[in-house]
Amino acid sequence: MTRIDFYVLASENPGEIQTFACRLAEKAFRSGLHVLIAVDNAEQAQELDDLLWTYREDSFLPHAQQNKDQQAAIEINSGEDPGHHHGLLINLSSDIPAWFSRFERLAEIVCQHPESLTRSRTRYSHFRDRGYPLQSHNITN
Repeated sequence: MTRIDFYVLASENPGEIQTFACRLAEKAFRSGLHVLIAVDNAEQAQELDDLLWTYREDSFLPHAQQNKDQQAAIEINSGEDPGHHHGLLINLSSDIPAWFSRFERLAEIVCQHPESLTRSRTRYSHFRDRGYPLQSHNITN
């Protein structure tokens, strides 16, 4: 069964969610996990792709937008089938991907912005009501 982790940021800035997603992807990659980051569309995928190159000057994360011709340790998914992935799914999309249960772990990142809080409460209830193991992590920095 998929383990679901909610990472609760102290910031109200929704932009911090993508930055934390990069940190989380880096930590998972360094631990040997394959990572898929789900976003809503190609524009968001490109923004995240750019951020993964620049979010830290001293870090390189092998990543790519998901396609059939190349694979990377960290891939960005903008709605296509996740293919071979089953490690960590970092969900930055508006909805819960229908295929999330293929993954060992799902990360949901929440900031203190009212819209983000409302969405996370709905998702938390969704997963809890279906019996998924839930963890919550308060992130202060």
